[in-house]
Amino acid sequence: MIDHSGISVSNFDLAAAFYERALAPLGASLLYMVPSEHTDGVKVGGFGKDRPRFWLSEGAAQTPPLHFAFTAETRAEVDAFYAAAIAAGGKDNGKPGLRPHYHDNYYGAFVLDPDGNNIEAVCHKPA
Repeated sequence: MIDHSGISVSNFDLAAAFYERALAPLGASLLYMVPSEHTDGVKVGGFGKDRPRFWLSEGAAQTPPLHFAFTAETRAEVDAFYAAAIAAGGKDNGKPGLRPHYHDNYYGAFVLDPDGNNIEAVCHKPA
């Protein structure tokens, strides 16, 4: 349904380093930086697996902070995402675990990124 999305971040380099580490367990990385001549010098980069789907743009942080949930293929990927995001400086906002109040087989973990956005990895498959 959603082809791609993006957020504005207050410190592009810090945010990009955070997302590189946090999304690596999900198989995603920074795939593309928009040439600065197309952005008036603003840093803009896209993360994804096969093509950019989640974009960071240098600027004022989102107010209020946003929530993004990234697909994990396994519960182990959710656990690895959480560990990597915390190690990258993220703040705990919900340790990995089942969230049956959301949906059956909803296994997710929540971390606040450097700007306070609620970033989640979620797997909907049974254990």
